[in-house]
Amino acid sequence: MPDAPAAEPTETVDEPIATTDGRVPGRRGLATRQRLVECTAELLVATPWRSIKVIDIAREAGTSPATFYQYFENVEAVITVLAEELVEGAGVPAGLIDGDWSEAASWDTAVAVAEGFMAYWERNRAVLRVVELTTVEGDLRFQGLRVRALNAVTVTLARVIAEQSGSSGSPAGADPMAAAGTLIAMLAQVAGHRYGFEFWGIRTAALVDSQARLLHWAVTGRPAPEGATVPGADVRPPRTGPVVGGGAAAARAPKGSPARG
Repeated sequence: MPDAPAAEPTETVDEPIATTDGRVPGRRGLATRQRLVECTAELLVATPWRSIKVIDIAREAGTSPATFYQYFENVEAVITVLAEELVEGAGVPAGLIDGDWSEAASWDTAVAVAEGFMAYWERNRAVLRVVELTTVEGDLRFQGLRVRALNAVTVTLARVIAEQSGSSGSPAGADPMAAAGTLIAMLAQVAGHRYGFEFWGIRTAALVDSQARLLHWAVTGRPAPEGATVPGADVRPPRTGPVVGGGAAAARAPKGSPARG
C-alpha cells in the first residue's frame, strides 16, 4: 500500500554542508565528499548494502577510512544522502504528469508518464532497493524519504485527476487522492519488479502500454484511442514458465540461473 502523503513542505534555506566535526569544507573537500557518495552508489548496484563497509567505499574513492569519517558517521549516512536525491529527482515524473491531457494529446502524455516513472526508478534502482527494504523493516528515516519522494508525483496526479474529472469524479474512484495513490503504487511496484516480469517473458514495452492505458482511463475517463499502442507491446501467448535467456533479465541473472541458460 502507498504511504500516506506528506504535508506540503514549507520553504527553507538550505544549510551548508558540514563535516562531522562541524567545519564547512572547501572546494576540494566537497569534491571528496561527492566522490564518496558516487562510489557508494556504484557499490550499491552489485553489493547488498549491509555488506558494504567504510573501507570498501574509501578504497573505491581512492582515499582512506579516516577521510570518510570526516564527512560521514557511517555507511547509512551516505545512503541517506543518496535517498535525499530521490526527492529532488521525483520532480521529473511529476512534471510529466502535469502535461497535456487534452483529447488530442492525452495518450502521448499517459505513455510519457509511464515511461518517465520507469526511467526514474531505473536511474535510482540501487538506492530505492535499500529504501524499500528499510521501509518495510520500519526504519522511520527511510520511510519518511520514501513518502517525500512519492508525495510529489501523487499530489500532482491527484490534482490532474480532479481537474480532468470535475464533479463527476474519476472512473478510478471518487477521491482523487485515493485514485492517485493507487496508480502511483502500481507504477512503483511494476518498476521495482520489472526484471522479474521480463524473466517471465513480459516485455517492458507491454508493461508501459498497460500502465499507460490505466492512467489514461483514470485521468480522462476515456479508453485509449483506437489503434494506440506502445511500440514493442505486441500480443504473445500466455507464459507458464520463465523465458530462458529472455531480455534484460538474462543480463542481470546470476550465472547458472535459468535466465542465463
